[in-house]
Order: sequence, then C-alpha cells, then structure tokens
Amino acid sequence: MGDARPTGAPTVLRVVLGKRLQDLREKAGLSFQDAGRALDVTHATVRRMEKAEVGLKIPYVEKLLHLYGVHNQTEVEGFLALAREANRPGWWHRFRDVLPEWFSAFVSLEGEANVIRAYEPHYVPGLLQTEDYARAVLRAGQPHAPREEIERGVAVRRERQHLLTRDNAPLLWVVMDETVLRRPIGGPEVMRAQISRLIEATELPQVRLQIMPFASGPHPAMYGPFHIFRFPIDELPDIAYAENLIGASYFDQREDVSAFLEALDRMCAQAAPAHTTKAFLGGIRKEI
Repeated sequence: MGDARPTGAPTVLRVVLGKRLQDLREKAGLSFQDAGRALDVTHATVRRMEKAEVGLKIPYVEKLLHLYGVHNQTEVEGFLALAREANRPGWWHRFRDVLPEWFSAFVSLEGEANVIRAYEPHYVPGLLQTEDYARAVLRAGQPHAPREEIERGVAVRRERQHLLTRDNAPLLWVVMDETVLRRPIGGPEVMRAQISRLIEATELPQVRLQIMPFASGPHPAMYGPFHIFRFPIDELPDIAYAENLIGASYFDQREDVSAFLEALDRMCAQAAPAHTTKAFLGGIRKEI
C-alpha cells in the first residue's frame, strides 16, 4: 500500500484544506477506512492528511474530492491549486538548519493570524526585539552555538518582524511582565535601545503593549509564557501555544484555548493600561 510521509511543519493553508477534506468526508458519510480503501492507503494516512501532518498528494486529493461528491471541475481545480500552494514550504524553510521543527509551526501560525495575543514573563517578544537584544537572548539559550548559527537565528527574527509593517498587519497585543524590562540582557546600551524600540512600537496602531508591574502582585499566568493566535478563516480555530525548554505544545480544543483566553483577559484587566505603557517604559529607560 502507498503511504504519505511527513513533510515538516504544515503551512496554515494545509491545515485549512485538511479540515475542508474532513468536512467533505463526514458530509459524504464516509469513514477513514472508506477513504483509505479508495486511495489504497491506510486509514491512518487519510487521518494524517486531515490533520496536516503530511503533505497533500495531488492525485490523492483529486480522487478524494470525487469520492466525496465534488464533481464540478472548476471546484476541483480550485481546490487542487490551493493544495499545490499549501505544499510549498514557507519562507522559514530556508532556515531549517537553525529553526526547530516545533517552532516552524509557530512561525507559520504567526504569519497567517490576524490577532496575536501573548503573555511574556522573561523576554521581549521576538517580533519586538532589536537585533542586539535578540543576539544576546540567543547566545544565553545556546551558549555553545557557533557565531554563524546565532546570526542565522537573528535573521529569522528579522524576517518575522516584516509581519508588523505589511499592509494587512495583525493586531499584536502583549502583556509583558516588569521582570522583562528589569532583567539586564546584553548590557545597558542594548537594554536602552531595546526599550526605545518598545516605545516606538507603542505608537504603531496595530500594537497594544501592557506591562504587568511588580506591584500588581500574583496573576493567573505566573506558570509561564504563551501565545494565542486567531485567524480570519472560519475553518481554523483559535490556537494556543506554550513553549518549554526542549519543545512546545499547541492547543486547539475549545476548552483548552478558553483557559488561556480567560487567564489573559484577567491579566489585561490587572496590568497597567496600554495608554500608560510609553511613560512606564520611558521611566525605566532613564534608570538604566
């Protein structure tokens, strides 16, 4: 039997098309086993296609569309064109030598979201880092990495930051712990420049930055950083992302994402209002 092999972190479009295939299969009243028999593959292969864990083989997709009752050739060709586009690697593919597989998925989600919300207790978020700050953070996390590898990591952050200046830039709403601003990373000059960058970011219409001061006391997310992505695509649910030392977890079940959303909403109410952030940052910059 033929089978499909994993092809790296999925693009968001591949996730969307997988969900559309699932909807079509379920509306046709067919099981994974039924679809697998039609393709002469295992039922697990069909499941992995729908979960975007493998690439969308065009002959497979075409056969499934006909099996599911999609006979209009214009619709079929349109779906196949999207499948070809979905199989193309994202820009981050050229950085696969320094980008972990689990983080490649993050970059894909980040690039397609129209709302990105986050809590960050340790570092300035990558989308708002200066190059010198990013370099210092990467060096702290990878003390034995060669200089070239660190510079490749800085280049990834630089590419990601184009997101904030494109025409359809997403809303970036971040709650950042005061610890981030007090932790000396890269030395005083690097920190002053980084805080200046944050001050500039507060003036961007699509960026909302709130600081959680020490004086606010405990809050609902003291266990660690996380992101929540929202998309302008009906098939794609909100997705939460939580990182750890050696990998990351992605959550798309409604009850899981709701827990992250509730914590973040409570934190936004507890943190200093966004309109005070610029003054708060200016005060810390003077202290450095």
